[in-house]
Amino acid sequence: MSRPTINFASVTLDCPNQEALADFYTELLGWNKQRFDEEWLAVISPDEHICLLFQETEDYIQPVWPNEKGKQQQMTHLDFASTPNEKEAVKSHALACGATLASVQYSQDYTIFIDPVGHPFCISFFG
Repeated sequence: MSRPTINFASVTLDCPNQEALADFYTELLGWNKQRFDEEWLAVISPDEHICLLFQETEDYIQPVWPNEKGKQQQMTHLDFASTPNEKEAVKSHALACGATLASVQYSQDYTIFIDPVGHPFCISFFG
């Protein structure tokens, strides 16, 4: 029996305000924002291979990072990449867009940020 074709479509982030979070990622990444309908708002990479979807959730609870027992856990996190020579510029840009630096950092090779509604994301700096 052959395996059916299944392609990657998107990553969906729950949030209290999809416009605001989509605006954050649009500014951070320089990608295009596109509304599909009243429920679905996306930020799409220029090559259209990566799609971040934003779903507004009325009772959204911000995750705690790093994880704490008994607290809302992250369900996923996003990883982005840049080059080592742009590390300080990328950090400054992310902070200017509205990200915050995570209180705990685990490596010099990547920086962990928190988006405006609490989702952690990393930017790696490998040559």
